[in-house]
Amino acid sequence: MIGGSSAARTEVEGVTQRGTRTDNVTGEETDLGVRCALPGTPEFAEAPPVEIVMTVSDFAQLPVEPLPAHAGPPEGWLPVNMVNVLYAEPSEQMLSTELLGTPVAVRATPVSYHWDLGDGNTITTTSPGEPYPSEAVSATYRREGWYDITLTTTFAGQFSVDGGGWQDIEGTIEVASDPVAIFSKSLESRLVNPDVPVDEDADPWIPERTAETEGPQDPDARHRTL
Repeated sequence: MIGGSSAARTEVEGVTQRGTRTDNVTGEETDLGVRCALPGTPEFAEAPPVEIVMTVSDFAQLPVEPLPAHAGPPEGWLPVNMVNVLYAEPSEQMLSTELLGTPVAVRATPVSYHWDLGDGNTITTTSPGEPYPSEAVSATYRREGWYDITLTTTFAGQFSVDGGGWQDIEGTIEVASDPVAIFSKSLESRLVNPDVPVDEDADPWIPERTAETEGPQDPDARHRTL
């Protein structure tokens, strides 16, 4: 018997099928009920094999990990108008689940990356970017202040039923990484006495993050596709 629980009952060889119809536009699923067939009946002879299909809704419920995201220098600040290098650490993820009592392996692969710079500017790219000195994926800030940079990765998926061949999952999912906070610093030239130490309390290199030190939005913000 395929499907259902066998606890506290005598198993009878046969076929049990539960049908589900999925609307490819809305994603809405409709339960078509259960059909049982016993050996020797026309229903048993005509019953097609149970086909296990993983939907994008099933895919979205799996614990796909967000990618590590990097922005700017390690110190957490960069000068205004200096190139801000962005990159992710892409990796294929293998997960496992069970559908209709059958083990299913799932492979999640990053296919595109969307960066929100926090100032209204956004970037979408199929490249994960590379560390400095690469500027394959990069941006600049025009104003001083704190900004949160958020990476959202789009994953495509494939599934394998009980060790069988890989099949594509129709649709993709998006997974957001933790924001990366960065301070855009406006640097001004000034004459200083080299014998006098810098008073960091009076002029902190990276100020505390408050409502007053939040970076303003870019009035000319735009979306770029790389």
